[in-house]
Amino acid sequence: MNTGTQAAKEAGNMVDLDSNPTKLIEIVEIGKQLLMTRGALTTFSIANDVAKYFAIIPAMFAGVFPVLNALNIMHLATPHSAILSAVIFNALIIVALIPLALKGVKYEPMSAQALLRRNLILYGIGGIIVPFIGIKLIDLALMGLHLA
Repeated sequence: MNTGTQAAKEAGNMVDLDSNPTKLIEIVEIGKQLLMTRGALTTFSIANDVAKYFAIIPAMFAGVFPVLNALNIMHLATPHSAILSAVIFNALIIVALIPLALKGVKYEPMSAQALLRRNLILYGIGGIIVPFIGIKLIDLALMGLHLA
């Protein structure tokens, strides 16, 4: 007893014991919220990874292929600081996303097209912009503290 995955436990909590048909609306809203949260986190994560590649790839291969320095659009100080900044940012962003994962994305009734557009703008574009700013700030802090 009291074992199983979190999803199974939540599904067990949605059993209609009082034969109330309006509970179906609540169940659909909860399901949509779970899907929206998963989609938002996945979108942010993929966009976040794309941005981190602009820090890591030039740092890894700049010595062998100097032409890849053109990808260093953040103008990170050294390859060492670029990789360290990306790793530190990744550790911080995972911790920062825990409240969103636990709370979930708020469900608001709207069309699928409007929802997709909103989530792509918020989590897709945000997932690209936030890492560029965060990695650059961490790189500046590392260089200012002479740690890299």
